[in-house]
Amino acid sequence: MHTIVLATQKGGSGKTTLAIGLALAALQAGHNVRMIDTDRQGTLSRWQVRRGIAEPVVEIVRSADHIERRLHSFDRGGVSLTVIDTASGVGEATVAAIRACDLCMIPARPTVVDIEATAATLGVVRAWRKPFALVLNQTPVRGRRVNDSANALGDVISDLANVLALPFIAMRNDHQDALAAGLSVGEYAPSGKSADEIQSLWQWTRAKLDGVPAAALAACAHPSGGAPIQADAEATAAWKEAGLPWDACL
Repeated sequence: MHTIVLATQKGGSGKTTLAIGLALAALQAGHNVRMIDTDRQGTLSRWQVRRGIAEPVVEIVRSADHIERRLHSFDRGGVSLTVIDTASGVGEATVAAIRACDLCMIPARPTVVDIEATAATLGVVRAWRKPFALVLNQTPVRGRRVNDSANALGDVISDLANVLALPFIAMRNDHQDALAAGLSVGEYAPSGKSADEIQSLWQWTRAKLDGVPAAALAACAHPSGGAPIQADAEATAAWKEAGLPWDACL
C-alpha cells in the first residue's frame, strides 16, 4: 500500500481539493482507496457527508498515535492507496502522517508568502527523510503570456525537476463547485480543464511513487503526448523570489 499526505503550514492552499482529486483519480484507475481526515476543521469529512455512501471511505483520525495503526489496518484489508488530508501547521498528527507516508505533497499558491510558509513542512519532511513534491496550486488561468515565461520556467525546472509536481493546477470554480456537491472535479466536470490537470497530476504522482526518474516525470504528467504545461510568469517569479534552499531538502 502507498500513502500520500497533503500537508503545508499555511491555510487556504487547497490541500483538501487536491487530496480529493488525487484519491478519485486513483479510484477510477482501479485502486482500492481510503482517505483519512486529521483536520479538526473537517472539510474532508463534511465533503463525505454530502457525497453519501459513494467511495472512497473517509475516516476521521485526530490522534497522532492512531494514524499508523489505521494504515496497518488498511494495508491488511487490501487497500492499495491511502490519502491523508491534514490541518494547517505542523501539529502532532501531521508529523505522524508524514512519518508514515510514502510521499508528502506540499501545495502552495504562487505567492512568495505561501512558498515561504512551506519551509516548516519541508523541515519535518527532511527530518524523517521522506520523499516529497511541491504542488503549485491555484495559479492564474494560463493565457498567451505563459509562453513568454517558458525560458524562465526552464531555469526553475532544472533546479526542481525531481520535486516540482506537474502540471500546475489553475484556479477555476470547478474545484469549489465539486467540493460543495460532494464530488471530485473529475466527476463534476469530467471534460473540463481542471479534470485534465488533476488526472495529469495523478499520473505524475503515480510515477513518483513508482520511482520513475526525474527526467521522465514531466512526460508522465502528459500521457497523451501533449506539450508540457508551463508556469505563469507570476508563479515562476514567486518560486525564484522565495529563495528557499530546495536542494537541502532532497
